[in-house]
Amino acid sequence: MIVGVIIEFLVAALIITIGLVLWIKKKISLVHSYHHTHVKEEDVPAYTRALGIGLIVIGLGIAGTGVLDLLYIGLWWIPLLVGFVVGLAILCVAQKKYNGSIFG
Repeated sequence: MIVGVIIEFLVAALIITIGLVLWIKKKISLVHSYHHTHVKEEDVPAYTRALGIGLIVIGLGIAGTGVLDLLYIGLWWIPLLVGFVVGLAILCVAQKKYNGSIFG
């Protein structure tokens, strides 16, 4: 049980770190090139900010799942679901807005 919680926190920390690097350092190179081929140079800060926030939300959902697992609460799936759905929505909206298409 504790190994699963540690893995959840490590995965959450990794995703949050990638989100922060995307947002703060504007490292668009972390995103595959076909996802940002049509992003205008002046839109890169807004695009990386939105993607970073989306990843941070997903990471926080995973961390929330770890907390509930640690407390042995059976509703561990709620923060995971909410974090994933909200984070994915943010990512899709940003992708559509700045790249013109969700898939490339």
